[in-house]
Amino acid sequence: MKKMLLSISVLLITGCSSGPVLYPNAHLQRVGEAQAQREVGECEALADQYVKSDAGIAAAKSTAIGGAGGAVIGGAAGAVTGSLGRGAGVGAAAGAAAGLVHGMIRASEPSPIFKNFVTRCLQERGYEVIGWE
Repeated sequence: MKKMLLSISVLLITGCSSGPVLYPNAHLQRVGEAQAQREVGECEALADQYVKSDAGIAAAKSTAIGGAGGAVIGGAAGAVTGSLGRGAGVGAAAGAAAGLVHGMIRASEPSPIFKNFVTRCLQERGYEVIGWE
């Protein structure tokens, strides 16, 4: 159990920070990296204002699905070993934890619409986005 909590903590701390990767075109070279990062931040702030996020709903849904799936698997294992209720409980808890972590990681990633918004905003300012990492 301690290993699982440690793994979850590491995943939550490291997270999945994602941002646009800019091609070093003439505009980027002229304005410099610091100015480019300020404009990336401005475009991301604009995207936050205009793009609706359902990240919390998605994380809750993933948790519920994980819990239900874990209960089924745990119940089946418990039925074989003779403790159906205990197996279902342990399975539900493990499945919910896994579902929550999966949902949180997925929710931390920008949506395709958010990425498109930021990319277009940066293109209009003279930058070339070649991808996201």
